[in-house]
Amino acid sequence: MEEERLVTQITPKSEDFSRWYLDLIRRTELADYAPMKGMMVIRPYGYAIWENIQRSLDERIKATGHVNAYFPLFIPESFLRKEMEHLQGFAPEVAWVTHGGADELEERLAVRPTSEAIIGFMYSKWVKSWRDLPVLINQWANVVRWEKVTRPFLRTTEFLWQEGHTAHENYDEAQTETLRILDLYREFVETELAIPVISGRKTDREKFAGALATYAIEALMSDGKALQMGTSHNLGQHFAQVFNIRFEDRGQNLQYVWQTSWGVSTRLIGALVMAHGDDSGLVFPPRVAPLQVVIIPISIGNWKENVLPAAIELKNRLERSGLRVFLDDRGEYTPGWKFSEWEMRGVPLRLEIGPRDVKNNQTIAVRRDRQEKSVIGLEGLEEKVKGLLDSIQISLFNKALAFQRENTRQVSSYEEFKSVIENKRGFIQAGWCGSEECEARIKEETMATIRVIPLSEESNQKGRCVFCQKEARTMAVFARSY
Repeated sequence: MEEERLVTQITPKSEDFSRWYLDLIRRTELADYAPMKGMMVIRPYGYAIWENIQRSLDERIKATGHVNAYFPLFIPESFLRKEMEHLQGFAPEVAWVTHGGADELEERLAVRPTSEAIIGFMYSKWVKSWRDLPVLINQWANVVRWEKVTRPFLRTTEFLWQEGHTAHENYDEAQTETLRILDLYREFVETELAIPVISGRKTDREKFAGALATYAIEALMSDGKALQMGTSHNLGQHFAQVFNIRFEDRGQNLQYVWQTSWGVSTRLIGALVMAHGDDSGLVFPPRVAPLQVVIIPISIGNWKENVLPAAIELKNRLERSGLRVFLDDRGEYTPGWKFSEWEMRGVPLRLEIGPRDVKNNQTIAVRRDRQEKSVIGLEGLEEKVKGLLDSIQISLFNKALAFQRENTRQVSSYEEFKSVIENKRGFIQAGWCGSEECEARIKEETMATIRVIPLSEESNQKGRCVFCQKEARTMAVFARSY
């Protein structure tokens, strides 16, 4: 009885979304709280997701001509102060090192909140001529931001990410790079994580400190709140001027480089939980799932002699075909307990095999996304399983896309806006005049922000501003967010 109770030790999603999320993170061993406030330990099951994300995204980044490097964790205070707008943007969140051992440092060191300052200094040493451009560098690293309110994966004091930093000859090249990476992120998140997103530009109020323009991909979580999944910044020449990153152009004139920066983080793991999970637990897309298939031998009678060898052969065959597989042959747990446990852990496909299945040269396949059972013959098993996994991946994306469309609403009046954001949430498409005052008032009164101005809408006139009713400059996407 104790075993069965442990399997159901999560708050139903429909009852309390926030508690459901936190229960799942800990109960499925994705992460645990560290003894330091606001920090988490990513456990092996959770870190395996990050490894899969990292591997797949790294391939895409390198395919576009970028290379990986590593820059120091510590940044001199004077570097941050050179770019005051940047420091002010992060000042409340920066952690400082004041001592090395027993000795007080001559200059405080910031623990990396992001790397524009240190990388700008290094680029000023490396870039001298147009022949040195473009510089296309990415790093996989950790950063520290002393957040006041934290939640595992979504917002923690320390988190993992990748940050790309590039330098170019002119604005057009930098802008092309900015939008190319934005689209790379969109394709990656939709293809690998099975989460549909909206791409667009951030308002000046919401853009990255020091950037010329910030672009982002935004996704809708299953509770109707938005989550920023990744950002790509056109930094213009701001940091280049601060750190004197100049080059001799093709006409032998000195010019400042044009820069970009961009990144995604372990926040993507939280997005997977919130976008796909259900009352039974996690639901992972096969492409990033820690395990793609779990095999459960039915422990009836003399199963270790009659069933286990066949289960081991199943595992070996699937692993040889390149799949991530776990054989749960633990004798101390019942098959029913294992079914519930791996269902909660979100493994995309469960294969059950008992004495009758061995006799009939078959296995029972159970899809996590639909809870559908089917009988699969063992001949050609590898391709059949891969076909099922592909179907699950597509099904999860289509389900999330249908949810996004059902919860994206266009409004024209502020009363309608307030009613939707309070009672239905989701994405709201509404006209905006471009005024920061209207943007600020909407946020203050409804807790909704402009998530993005969709790229296709930037130059279009769209009716009237939802707040002031003046002529709208564009159609914006609003939502409450994490």
